[in-house]
Amino acid sequence: MHNRRIEHTASLLENGKVLVTGGFDGFDIVNSAELYDPSTGNWTITGSMKNTRYRYAASILGNGNVLVTGGYSTSTELYHPSRGNWTTTGSMKDTRGFHTLSLLKNGKVLVTGGDDQAVSRSSAELYDPSTGIWTTTGSMKDERSGHTASILRNGKVLVTGGLDGRRGAYLNSAELYNPSTGIWTTTGSMNETRWFHTASVLSNGNVLVTGGSSNTAELYNQSTGIWTITGRMKHARASHQASVLRNGNVLVTGGGNDTTIINSSELYHPSTGIWTTTGSMKHARASHQAIILKDGKVLVAGGYNDLGYLDSAELYDPSTETSTIIDKINNARNNRKVSVLTNRNVN
Repeated sequence: MHNRRIEHTASLLENGKVLVTGGFDGFDIVNSAELYDPSTGNWTITGSMKNTRYRYAASILGNGNVLVTGGYSTSTELYHPSRGNWTTTGSMKDTRGFHTLSLLKNGKVLVTGGDDQAVSRSSAELYDPSTGIWTTTGSMKDERSGHTASILRNGKVLVTGGLDGRRGAYLNSAELYNPSTGIWTTTGSMNETRWFHTASVLSNGNVLVTGGSSNTAELYNQSTGIWTITGRMKHARASHQASVLRNGNVLVTGGGNDTTIINSSELYHPSTGIWTTTGSMKHARASHQAIILKDGKVLVAGGYNDLGYLDSAELYDPSTETSTIIDKINNARNNRKVSVLTNRNVN
């Protein structure tokens, strides 16, 4: 990329290009934006945002424009791919960083939580693209920043974990937003507290959450509201990325643990609940972005490691790992059968 970046955003445009914006380059918070063209592998500069931003959020709207919000401010703006420029739009009611954006089925955008560098927020707001106006909606039960938000098949939004800055507490709680009523209801709590974890909606509708300093993972069943433990990752991770591949597997990349930033990647197989290692990135990275391109490859860009802030980008090709993955799954199954036969206490 033209800029080193952490805590930036990446958005897949309708034309297949990837828009990367903002972040922190090691010296300054930036407002620059650039486009990745998968057909050439090149990055080109595009119009800069009106405001510098990091720890903010971005969402693709139904009309193809990109909405960016906050970054320790209330301001929001729109990127227009056809023109390559930005325009300001309505401001949020609250200052937010480390918040989430969710595009609802009705076309509106839900923003949840975040913090103002002092305390976390429980408030939520709705953006209407047709008017450019934000309106308040029901507040969450818990104050949260560094949490996740997932759109379920039934249209509700599942929010998990995060940090309650006022109490200084990491959360295992989860709650559901109903767009038809604007009301939040509590649902089953995760088995562990998590912050800067990931949440991925699987093809069967369940939600996989991973990491948040640990190597554990668990599944949310939207039909029952119950969380169940699933296979552990090989490495503890926070500030990593998770991508649901076309084959239904989940690719987890990078992140950090208590001692170091890592370059390893792993695949979760929903059919077995097993994690297998896959090709490692060229660079260790955390606080990076990962996005699935239209050809199914995964682009990772930016982040940081023990050597500094990164401008590099890499591509993961799921097709090159197929035979290795199959061998690893079969080996894992065989090893598990041997363990069961030799130790009756193994489940």
